Amino acid sequence: MADRRPLIVVPARFSASASALRYRAEVGARALVEAVYAAGGEPLLMHPADPGEVASRLSIADGVLLPGGGDLHPSWAGQDAHPSEYDVDVEQDAFDLAVAAWALEAGRPLLAICRGAQVVNVALGGDVVQDLPGHRHQVHLAKAAPGTLLASLTGEAVEVSCFHHQGLGRLGAGLTVVAEAADGVPEAIELPGARGWFLGLQWHPEDTAATDPAQAAVFAAFVTAATERPRTCLRPSGPSCAGRW
Repeated sequence: MADRRPLIVVPARFSASASALRYRAEVGARALVEAVYAAGGEPLLMHPADPGEVASRLSIADGVLLPGGGDLHPSWAGQDAHPSEYDVDVEQDAFDLAVAAWALEAGRPLLAICRGAQVVNVALGGDVVQDLPGHRHQVHLAKAAPGTLLASLTGEAVEVSCFHHQGLGRLGAGLTVVAEAADGVPEAIELPGARGWFLGLQWHPEDTAATDPAQAAVFAAFVTAATERPRTCLRPSGPSCAGRW
């Protein structure tokens, strides 16, 4: 067992304001970081800037969590603007897309939630359904495909907490839908043959992870994958490596 909590990097979200702060903020959902911590991980919010430097900046990460947030700018997927778009920020987009691409290439465990799943899909060449009614402020059942990673964690029928008006459209290269809502909307994706652990969820498992064992199991599996990933010390003779792994 590792002698420290695995470090889970979560790109921060830009916010126009936040309680107790005088100016604009960078934030993370408390339920999300608490779910990571409860599962044994050490959540670290990372400033979403300089997407060209993600490889060096994320080298410290044992796992990466792409959280929910505002809409992706439609140009990333070659789509036109839609009047329902909100909280679009191309700086945030560029960072998240670079993080997704790096994590998949590097084989870092990657959990992608809501917008995060859409980011992964677009990073792999897919697009989004830009306005999807009936999935905002909703709790409903999703059906997970037998034999999938998701089904092994949650079972084949799972109650999910949804808050999204966009969804997964054309799938990116290699992705497969492993859970759907009753109306056929994709609720989860996996990437068979991925270099590392990966799960993308359209719903928000953090909403009920404290009380729902199925949602808690998602975070537990993710943090376990981060704990068990192969680690290479960058300076094997240096003092910073002593006892690190």
